[in-house]
Amino acid sequence: MATVTDTITAQKIGTAVGGYLWGVVTGLVSFGRKKPLGGISLLFLVGLVTVAVFADQIAQDPFHFDRPARLAGPSWDHWLGADSFGRDTFSRLVVGSRIALIVSFSSVGFGAGVGTFIGLTSGYFGGKFDLIVQRFVDFLIAMPGLVVALVLVAVLGRSLMNVIFAVAVLSIPGTARIVRALALSLNQTEFIMAARAVGASTPRILLRHFFPQVIPLVLIAASGGLGGAILAEASLSFLGLGPAPPTPTWGAMLSGSAIQFIDESIWIVVFPGVALTLTVLFVNLLGDALRDVLDPRLRT
Repeated sequence: MATVTDTITAQKIGTAVGGYLWGVVTGLVSFGRKKPLGGISLLFLVGLVTVAVFADQIAQDPFHFDRPARLAGPSWDHWLGADSFGRDTFSRLVVGSRIALIVSFSSVGFGAGVGTFIGLTSGYFGGKFDLIVQRFVDFLIAMPGLVVALVLVAVLGRSLMNVIFAVAVLSIPGTARIVRALALSLNQTEFIMAARAVGASTPRILLRHFFPQVIPLVLIAASGGLGGAILAEASLSFLGLGPAPPTPTWGAMLSGSAIQFIDESIWIVVFPGVALTLTVLFVNLLGDALRDVLDPRLRT
């Protein structure tokens, strides 16, 4: 009897999972039809994530010094040429994509989470608490973002975690402002007043009523901030404050010896520049498409 019950349960779980996956596929196909550029950008990002996940299987050793191939052009042995130390450019690009995605997704996720918390609490409680919190947010907005990141990494030290933290700080104020504006408007709605009237606790109101309303805006802000996070990480690496060498990053590949030998071997800066440009372009296009789909004010 137990075997029959287990079989029926497994069939129900399989049906539910299959239905969910089919719904996801159908939604993605519909998204691609409505927003072709968004669909292409999503495919590019999925491909980039796949490359980053399987970078060790796709690339050669990015730290191997092939002295005879120093500054060599694209060839069968080195598809995108080699740098001034003889290291394979393709392998370093592939491994560098992992660093770029880890920093961008982690920093934007952390910054969006902190910014959402700050915006919700600030808009919900209002008063002096809102005044103090917003002055701190204004201070962060007034400071040049790259300067803040440079100072944080210089003080905390060069490491991947510190770079993620520094870039995350840059995305907090924008998300906090957006969420606060929506929270202030929700405070005046009837269903929030009704929830307070029946004695609902503050955590329950924030989680059950406020949070579901701000998720689309947070997703839009996060998708729009991915491109900026990738550029911020590349800028820090270019200035020598990214992950410590010999970690391959796109920004580091554009600095140092690459600038010194650009006249002799231009491809050592062309390919990292193209990779960085295309990634930021497609990420921004995807963010615009998601904004058009998720923002109710833009729906037709």
